[in-house]
Amino acid sequence: MCGVVGYIGGRDAVPVLINGLTKLEYRGYDSAGVAVLNDGRINICKTKGRIQNLQDKLLVNPLQGHVGIGHTRWATHGVPSDENAHPHPSGDRKIAVVHNGIIENYMEFKEELEAKGYKFLSETDTETVANLIDDYYRSGMDILDAVFKVLDRIEGSYALGVLCSDFPDQLIAARKDSPLVVGIGDGENFIASDMPAILNYTKNVYLLDDKEVALIKADSVKIFDADRNEVKKDVFTFDWDIEAAEKNGYDHFMLKEIFEQPKVVKDNLSRRFDSNGKVTLDGIKLGKEELANINRIYICACGTAYYAGLIGKYLIERMVRIPVNSEMASEFRYKEPLIDDKTLMIVVSQSGETADTLAAMRLAKEKGARVMGIVNAVGSSIAREADDVLYTLAGPEIAVASTKAFSAQVVAMYLLTIHLAQELGKMDEKTTMEIKGYMEELPSLVNNILAKVPVIQRLTQKYIGSKNVFYIGRGLDYIVGMEGSLKLKEIAYLHSEPYAAGELKHGPIALIEDTTLVVGIVTQEELFEKTVSNIREVKARGARVLAIAMEGNKEIEKYADDVFYIPRTHWMLAPLLANIPQQLFAYYMALGLGNDVDKPRNLAKSVTVE
Repeated sequence: MCGVVGYIGGRDAVPVLINGLTKLEYRGYDSAGVAVLNDGRINICKTKGRIQNLQDKLLVNPLQGHVGIGHTRWATHGVPSDENAHPHPSGDRKIAVVHNGIIENYMEFKEELEAKGYKFLSETDTETVANLIDDYYRSGMDILDAVFKVLDRIEGSYALGVLCSDFPDQLIAARKDSPLVVGIGDGENFIASDMPAILNYTKNVYLLDDKEVALIKADSVKIFDADRNEVKKDVFTFDWDIEAAEKNGYDHFMLKEIFEQPKVVKDNLSRRFDSNGKVTLDGIKLGKEELANINRIYICACGTAYYAGLIGKYLIERMVRIPVNSEMASEFRYKEPLIDDKTLMIVVSQSGETADTLAAMRLAKEKGARVMGIVNAVGSSIAREADDVLYTLAGPEIAVASTKAFSAQVVAMYLLTIHLAQELGKMDEKTTMEIKGYMEELPSLVNNILAKVPVIQRLTQKYIGSKNVFYIGRGLDYIVGMEGSLKLKEIAYLHSEPYAAGELKHGPIALIEDTTLVVGIVTQEELFEKTVSNIREVKARGARVLAIAMEGNKEIEKYADDVFYIPRTHWMLAPLLANIPQQLFAYYMALGLGNDVDKPRNLAKSVTVE
């Protein structure tokens, strides 16, 4: 949530800041602003709304300077408004701050500062940070000392960029529980909350750890820990290319990322089987000896990643015969979970920075659990803190609604399941080679589905007037329906609910009427007859039914109004294929309803607040 960017060097700062903020739009925001230091003054331009509004404002009142900070805000404290937009200055404009995160004890400091005569212009927690730094600086402290003093007092999460008008040759950055990197250039340096913001300028960064502070000049970077000890860090080089973060001719990032899925699936499968069919996972050190000490597995995640985790739970329990709890990270810490040194905690996150997931992971580590991270972002907090890491190799995912990252997470669950089964002797070589053969077909099968876009477009035109949508299925099909329903909510803003098909009769069927669309997922053929009976129940009450089924299963045509067929595959791989038409259906429904597909309202890509 929120985008932070900063620049110091020989370029005009404003174009660099605007370019960076534009690349961070996917994180979700409702206002934007920049602060630039020039001739001993900090000049600020900020506004409610899109970055284009900020650019229009800058055309009327241009800012110049070679050091600056920028921000896109996602409202937490105070409504979206010009006043609440970042950057926030101190009362005398000597200090300016941008901030991603939440300062939990800001009211304590606000009252303290108001008693000293400080006036507050916004409702935000961040303005308190700017004034608190100013207060310590005015007391005679060095600016870096003042920042450290404030960081020692505030509670919560932060990624901070700080300017001081008395130091035009530097900017200060700090982080705790919110992502921030320092980009390294030639005679110029950067800060950013995510790599796409600075990919145009550098791929080399310092990854800041929690409670570290960076003093950044055009030709140098010094990093300190919480005790003011200077820290020597290795340079981390991202291998993402600029084109990966561009639309490349597609109308939306979401559509581009849907069409990247064959490559993503192929990349995640290549080199992960040896010639005998044994799964080899770089970064995973869970062999038979380590697994012998595990008696409980948790899979913990949020949103789309949680649904990938549910698929993992289903497969591990069925094929490896180990009990697995799949947990929403936002709820996990509050139930006093049963964790000890015999627990394996698997956390799943595209960004590797999801606040609730990070908190759950850290709790598990504190209690002695072994932690595995399944993440997309190399160098992210989860990747650095986990004991084992399985990277999902999806590349940068820009659209807020996750598509290719989910498919990569599902493939990771397939590979992990097979790995565990092999290590524990639960899967013989014949079964392994059979599943491996089916998995190698997945990229081409996904391509086959993507070739049927015109079919999906016709279906969306038919059902575009739907006001209420149910997704129903059993087993893995039910989990796929959860993800399909979420996508429709996220970008089409339609009321949509997933239900285990057998649960309809226990209450939800009362909501069925003749305007209801029911998406029935029937790819698990051993459960086909059971799910069909539920489809017949909703049809009898006037619902229209769109089914997703395996090729060759013509029986479903007797009960559904329309059927979308996915290519035939192994039962455990069906969820990945069945989800592709759901993604396309949500995309074209949203497009038909006139929605901004890549920037759905109220949502953010990287949720770094709890």
